[in-house]
Amino acid sequence: MNIFNTKKEIKSYLTAEKQKNKTIGFVPTMGALHKGHLSLIKEAKKKNDLVVVSIFVNPTQFNNTVDFVKYPKTIENDTKLLNNVLCDVLFLPSAEEIYTQNIVSDKFDFDGLEHQMEGKHRKGHFDGVATVVKTFFEIIDPDIAYFGQKDFQQLQIIKKMVQKHRLNTKIKGCPIFRENDGLAMSSRNTRLTETHRKAVPFIYKILEKVREQFNVNNTLEITEWVEDEFKKNTTLELEYFTIAEEKTLKSEKSKASDKKYRAFIAVFAGEIRLIDNLQLKNN
Repeated sequence: MNIFNTKKEIKSYLTAEKQKNKTIGFVPTMGALHKGHLSLIKEAKKKNDLVVVSIFVNPTQFNNTVDFVKYPKTIENDTKLLNNVLCDVLFLPSAEEIYTQNIVSDKFDFDGLEHQMEGKHRKGHFDGVATVVKTFFEIIDPDIAYFGQKDFQQLQIIKKMVQKHRLNTKIKGCPIFRENDGLAMSSRNTRLTETHRKAVPFIYKILEKVREQFNVNNTLEITEWVEDEFKKNTTLELEYFTIAEEKTLKSEKSKASDKKYRAFIAVFAGEIRLIDNLQLKNN
């Protein structure tokens, strides 16, 4: 596996590979890799000649400084995992390398997608995400980039960015990778206390019950039920729950047969914030 720390080095290498007509699959990560990340890399390897993984904890997408400082960093183990899945290239830049002088994000317009859910609770978060992803796309020029559906709003926003900026990269969303008890895999899971780790499968159980109720009850009834269930739970704190249409991400009070819906949730387990979502069937 080739490891590069600078834009110039990786660009030079990948330009030469592209001249050999090699296709590039790209998996951007913030490290602390788990099976969910590895599933994206394996998917990328099926369709591309070269797979590039970036590890970069992006400072501009964190609203909480403590969360940024405590974000798990396991580069030695990450490198072993990448070698095990035969990753071709690791891009490991510093913040100064990516942002040059000022570590600030650009401003984007995502046609309102950024104002829903995560956007309401994490101001400027998606500007930070889009800034770094767009920069990586310009450096790496991948044919296909792979993102997990756990961050479904982020996935839709990146698709919108690619469309509006007329970038050449195709965006591929991949299924959420879960633990055996249903917990969506996340690098933040390693920071959960033993008590919270035992409690958090409750999140997926709630989402499964929401899916069962979706064709029986209206969205207001379901939302009230979810809020009541979390009020009874003394270990976890619900930040938000909503049922939204997949394209606009707007919360929906009524259901239309020609639209696709998802249930979205954000929960605090102590100081650790977890998000999840589940597609709902509209029969």
